[in-house]
Amino acid sequence: MGHAPVGCSPVSTPTTPTSAHPDSPSATLVIAVDGTSGSGKSSTCRGVADRLGLAYLDTGAQFRAVTWWMLRAGVDVHDADAVAARAHEPRLVSGTDPLAPTIVVDGEDVSGPIRTDEVNAAVSPVAVVPAVRTRLLELQRSIIAGVLAEGRGIVVEGRDIGSVVWPDAPVKVYLTADPAARAARRSAEEGGSDVAATEQSLLARDAIDSGRTTAPLVRADGAVEIDTTPYTLEQVVSQVAALAAGARAPGVVEARS
Repeated sequence: MGHAPVGCSPVSTPTTPTSAHPDSPSATLVIAVDGTSGSGKSSTCRGVADRLGLAYLDTGAQFRAVTWWMLRAGVDVHDADAVAARAHEPRLVSGTDPLAPTIVVDGEDVSGPIRTDEVNAAVSPVAVVPAVRTRLLELQRSIIAGVLAEGRGIVVEGRDIGSVVWPDAPVKVYLTADPAARAARRSAEEGGSDVAATEQSLLARDAIDSGRTTAPLVRADGAVEIDTTPYTLEQVVSQVAALAAGARAPGVVEARS
């Protein structure tokens, strides 16, 4: 399954439209997935995209990439004006292959570096800066539009996809989970970090994301909320895939496990 990286500048080499997977409900479907940290967005979105033969975009990685760039450039991430003044500088390229998603900044693959504790601690103040959100909003919309123009569909994850980035998405999902479950998952992803501290960090991130003025974390109008706490990853993927299948038919199709 070929998914070419897409960035903020045109790619010089032409791309060949990729045929949709036989089980794909629509070659040009946009599935918008929002939700809290640790609710399983990334694993779910990659699983859905792979199952249905769709492209995949992790918008959170883009905010992390900008944060990583700011830290490396010596910008005070707590100085909103300083961050805004340089928000246009980093060149981001997002890979859209769900099996091997990448994020490149100024030619450097930062898929690993953006997941460090340093970036984790700095991403929230960067993400609330309107100039950063505006710049990345334009990039995200251009990536989605580019994928659709190639005759492909895409699964997009973030915190304001269904409400701001692509409000006309025919499938909108809001994932959540019990804070303790979210902390346990995130701790496992991070190699066994302190669960209690991780839970407090996630709750603090929730408060920042929900309370920011620009594009706050909300359940978008028309979004189906799924509490992932009692389900396996495969069950959640199946629920979202069922919603995607129902998007091509009249009426409302209820998610199922």
